[in-house]
Amino acid sequence: MWPSGVHSEIARGAFRVTIEIGDPRGERFESLEALVDTGATYMWIPRSVLERLGAAPSFRFPFILADGRRIEREMAETRIRLNGQTRTTLVVFGDEGTLPLLGAYALEGLGLAPDPVNRRLIPVPGLLTVLPPALL
Repeated sequence: MWPSGVHSEIARGAFRVTIEIGDPRGERFESLEALVDTGATYMWIPRSVLERLGAAPSFRFPFILADGRRIEREMAETRIRLNGQTRTTLVVFGDEGTLPLLGAYALEGLGLAPDPVNRRLIPVPGLLTVLPPALL
């Protein structure tokens, strides 16, 4: 949930995609709609979905919300499936009733980037910087 006015600003260039979130072993998956949010570092999935899939919190991590508030949330590693790819990713145990978010970490792990004009995800190559030996 965003503070008043923030949601409408985010929604202008944002779009939703159907993802499958899975248990940590990748044996069971649940389909859900998530907002593509490259401003979010990690995926935000309602706690009940993650618990139903058997994901258990393994650490806590600090966050700064869009309105500037600081919070701490539980996180875990689990599986995501999208566009025929399955990867391990980090997820935040989100509040009930909030929209799932697909953040930058999962998108980069899947090699995908948003195309907000056509409201879809597109494949992108990874980036590497290889320094010449003289600079090392």
